[in-house]
Amino acid sequence: MPELNSNRDKWVRENYFYLRQAIARIEKILNNHHPDREISNFPPLPPSGMSPLSALEQLCQIFHLSDFERDLVLLCVGIELNNSWGSLFVRIQSNAELNYPSFSLAMATLPGSYWGAITPDAPLRQWRIIELSPGKSLTNSPIRLDERILHYLWGIQELDERLISMVEPLPPANQLVPSHQEIADQIKAIWEQALNLSYPALYLCGGEINTKKSIAANACWQLNSQLQIISADTLPLDITQLSFIQSLWEREWTLNKSILFLDCDSIITTDTARENTISRFIETIECPLIISSQDRRRSRQRPLVVFDIHQPSTDEQRLIWKNTLGTASSQLDQHIDILVSHFNLSSSAIQAVGFKAKNLGKEIWENINNSQSEIQDHLWDICRTQARLNLDDMAERIDSTADWDDLILPERDRQTLQEIAIHVRQRTKVYESWGFASKSKRGLGISALFAGQSGTGKTMAAEVLGNNLKLDVYRIDLSSVVSKYIGETEKNLRRVFDAAEGGGAILLFDEADALFGKRSEVKDSHDRYANMEVSYLLQRMEAYQGLAVLTTNLKGSIDQAFLRRLGFVVQFPFPDATQREEIWKRIFPKKTPTEGLNFKKLSSLNVAGGNIRNIAKNATFLAAEANESVMMKHILQAAKSEYVKLERPMTDNEVRGWI
Repeated sequence: MPELNSNRDKWVRENYFYLRQAIARIEKILNNHHPDREISNFPPLPPSGMSPLSALEQLCQIFHLSDFERDLVLLCVGIELNNSWGSLFVRIQSNAELNYPSFSLAMATLPGSYWGAITPDAPLRQWRIIELSPGKSLTNSPIRLDERILHYLWGIQELDERLISMVEPLPPANQLVPSHQEIADQIKAIWEQALNLSYPALYLCGGEINTKKSIAANACWQLNSQLQIISADTLPLDITQLSFIQSLWEREWTLNKSILFLDCDSIITTDTARENTISRFIETIECPLIISSQDRRRSRQRPLVVFDIHQPSTDEQRLIWKNTLGTASSQLDQHIDILVSHFNLSSSAIQAVGFKAKNLGKEIWENINNSQSEIQDHLWDICRTQARLNLDDMAERIDSTADWDDLILPERDRQTLQEIAIHVRQRTKVYESWGFASKSKRGLGISALFAGQSGTGKTMAAEVLGNNLKLDVYRIDLSSVVSKYIGETEKNLRRVFDAAEGGGAILLFDEADALFGKRSEVKDSHDRYANMEVSYLLQRMEAYQGLAVLTTNLKGSIDQAFLRRLGFVVQFPFPDATQREEIWKRIFPKKTPTEGLNFKKLSSLNVAGGNIRNIAKNATFLAAEANESVMMKHILQAAKSEYVKLERPMTDNEVRGWI
């Protein structure tokens, strides 16, 4: 490493002296200028003889600058270093106001001048090497060297300041898992084949954004290129500004082979202007481009190479877990299999879990044989936290505290729920260890329909499953997911499932009636797309690694063809008097003071379990305000309020003999 630094320092010194030599030559040309003297025979600039070439020579080579264009660049460099050149310009042009460099001055003084060098499509202006200030005429307007080019000539490789606020460098990636390394190698091979030709845009679709960044960074590292990331949100909508940013980046790629990573993952919008801007940028920018997106984008003309990005395979995840946990992995081997079966985590997520788990304490890890259970529980809880969804606008995480004893259902339906829990727990053993998945990859998801009136326990059943399986429960209101715009419902559903894949969470799709219904005869495009939305949801449920549950108040409104694709159907009947009595017995927490409650009489209230919960809670507040234990009088008052809300009359038979 010191030798490398020494070589760099030597190059910087030699580059400085050569640039000074080149500037001195321009100064000599200016000092010897006379309108009647021939300038074309002035001695040319000798080569530097440096290896690598000097920055000036590299600039000329990269942008194919002629000797005159090179000298024009040096003219602008000189005025940056020598203030005295201003008076020299005044003397040459016999005008006290013309103390700045201009195209007119260059054409009059520099050897080999020609008009084509100052046109907009010539390198100096096309690549914005020379900046033209406003003036009365093209040739007499002040010109200056672009700051990025000025620094480059001094051997300083810094990003253009106008791009710094928009892009962020990505460091080289850590070692990738084999499936991701294969994609990085393919990217490298594709661009090596495209050398000196038009570069195809590369699409990294789906997957986690950090995984896609790592793959792209690895490919760029193999190509000895720096990767810079830009968010599609920051692209200017104004076409002129967009073209300006594009030209700056194309110059950046030409100067130092920096590759751009366009992050479109957060773009979930129907904003046509934004979509058009992104499409225009992708189609017109002339440099290597990696695009990260959850959805595939259509290409108009530019060739696109698409890679679908998935989480590491189960075997790769096991290996990452073992490398992360180190020597402790041998004792936790079976638990690692359980974690892999429930949590589909990325490499970085698994490593983050490992780092956090080490905070348990050195003594626990050193005595792992005596504390395996504690470590296993800790790893599971950290995985749950690490994999939690980021869908606050579509999903609500429900704290699962209910247990089997809290759920009052007919034995047949309770048994079905327990079978669902068995399927979730034993999924890995049946599908992988016992080879059931090798027969067919279709329909391996666990899906269920919970049908029943509001308040009959559908959400509580999901809570019970979540608590029993130690999994998060997310409630998604389908009425907020369904969109009137064709294709938007599928996008919203894809967001939910893609975000949930890593955590094996229980997805509770509430209000399924908003999407399902009797499959209608296809009379127009809206009917066809409505059926496609249902089919897409069922397809994702069948492929989802966790448990996906639909709830409905009207089972009869769901077409039988859809019902056949669901793994389980659980009916939540309206509770009879015996079941309502059991609900009342369990509704109050043990800490709640009660006095003289007659559960037999309370069961006469002909309401569902959700209403019973509301009545009990409101009665407890009334008792607390009166500084009394919860009594029948408080429940009566709360029940009257609940019936008003239900817009139902309370009969004498329901409350006779309460007080």
